[in-house]
Amino acid sequence: MSRTTPFASPLLLGFDTMEKTLERISKASDGYPPYNIERMRADRLSGEPERLRITLAVAGFSEDELDVTTEENQLLIRGRQIEQSERDYLYRGIAARQFQRVFVLADGMQVLGAALKNGLLSVDLIRPEPDRIVKKINISVSQ
Repeated sequence: MSRTTPFASPLLLGFDTMEKTLERISKASDGYPPYNIERMRADRLSGEPERLRITLAVAGFSEDELDVTTEENQLLIRGRQIEQSERDYLYRGIAARQFQRVFVLADGMQVLGAALKNGLLSVDLIRPEPDRIVKKINISVSQ
């Protein structure tokens, strides 16, 4: 049984890597940590451009236990809590667990920065307007 993909059209050329990325994302759907993605409107007074903000609930993680990096066209957010063995728990309902959350970024997306406040890690992204390039292609005629 063959499956049809959105990129199977002969008019869409060079999108095979995007198709593989979509397959990888659909398989890695762990719900931890929960997150929000919001669009932040441009602020004309301060000159702030429109941006996206990803906010992850990372309660219990310190700044040293979090890592935000970009690699190629991916934003990777990792958290690793350090196990404290000197504690003697009577009940342990809050596990020290690690996570990795990956967001695929479109071409041209840039990370402005990250901030940790009240157990929420916020990462701001912008997409500068690309320069519009129109290129005339000469047609050669053979005789």
